[in-house]
Amino acid sequence: MSEERSPDGAPDAKSPGENPVRRKASFAATVKAVFWSFFGVRKRSDYESDAAQLNPVHVLIAGVIGALLFIGFLVTIVKIVVSK
Repeated sequence: MSEERSPDGAPDAKSPGENPVRRKASFAATVKAVFWSFFGVRKRSDYESDAAQLNPVHVLIAGVIGALLFIGFLVTIVKIVVSK
């Protein structure tokens, strides 16, 4: 294997033909996948396609938002029940 080098002799960080993986799923698709993951119902085929298409940053953001909404929902339910 030959390694491409820059004019100063240092190895190039990225070859001209190499592109980073481009994730195709939208943020809405990510939110849907995270919702079903919270619910606990996923088909293996859906999981595999999501793993190939979802942007990890979007998954992280959607997960944090989903967790905050879930906590807010639980706090609201508890306040309603305790106030009666």
